[in-house]
Amino acid sequence: MNKGFVILAQNTDSVNYVRCAEALALSIKNTMPNANISLISNNQTIVDLWDKVIPLPYGDLDSNSSWKLINDWQVYEASPYEFTIKLEADLYLPTSIDYYWDVLKTRDLVVCTTIRNFKQDIVEFSPYRKFITDNNLPNTYNAITYFKKSQLSETFYKLVKEIFINWDEYKKIIQCNPDEIATTDWVYAIACHIIGQEKTTLPNFTAMSMIHMKSLINDLVIEDWTEILIYEITKKVLKINTLPQLYPFHYLNKSFCNKIIEVL
Repeated sequence: MNKGFVILAQNTDSVNYVRCAEALALSIKNTMPNANISLISNNQTIVDLWDKVIPLPYGDLDSNSSWKLINDWQVYEASPYEFTIKLEADLYLPTSIDYYWDVLKTRDLVVCTTIRNFKQDIVEFSPYRKFITDNNLPNTYNAITYFKKSQLSETFYKLVKEIFINWDEYKKIIQCNPDEIATTDWVYAIACHIIGQEKTTLPNFTAMSMIHMKSLINDLVIEDWTEILIYEITKKVLKINTLPQLYPFHYLNKSFCNKIIEVL
C-alpha cells in the first residue's frame, strides 16, 4: 500500500509554518517510526526529516498574503502517494493514528468532522462556526483529510481551487459577511456539500478527530492556553492539566512547536 502523510507548509512574515511541520514530522516518527512523510513547500527545511520535499507544483499563487490558504488545492497533485493523509502543520500527534489507514482505505476522500476539547470530549457545537451553521454546510475541519488518487478526489480538489479563485462570486450566493475570508475549512465545507457529504465525510468514525485548543471550545478565558493550563510533554505523553491527550492535538499557539522539537 503506497501510503503516507503529507504536510503543506508555507512560511509567512509572522509564522514559521515549516518549523511547525518539522515538529509534526518528529511526532509522527515518534509514534509511527515506519511512516512515510512528505513536505510540500517552497521554503527551506531539514531534508533528512522527510520521505520527499516537494515544491508547490504551480508555485505560490498568493505571494502577498499573510495566510497562504489559496494554495491548498495543490496538495492533491503534489502528493507522491496513492493513499494520503493531509495534516495541518500546527498539529502534534501524541499517539499513533496508523489504524486510520485500515478504516479509510476503501474510501476516496474523507474530511474530518469531529473535534474534541482537551478533556477528550467531543464538541458538537463551536461558536467559531457561524458560517457553517448559517449555510447548513458539513462541519468540516481540513486539518485532517484523507484522500486517494481517484476521480472523486481529483474533482474535489479542482472544486476547492475553483471556490478559492472565485470566492467573491460564491459570497454572492451564500450567507456571510461581505468581508468573509475564504478559509480552507469554509472552502472544503462548500466542496463537500456540492459533491455530497456522504461521499466526502465519515461522521461515525469519531476517532478521526482532533483536540482543538481554541479558547471557547475549552471554556478558557484567554486564547493562549499555554498561559493558564498546566502541561507536560515528553517523548511518551502529552498531558494537559494531568489529562493524557489521545488524539491529534491542534495547538494553535505556533511557538508550541519549539516545545515539541525540544523533547523529540
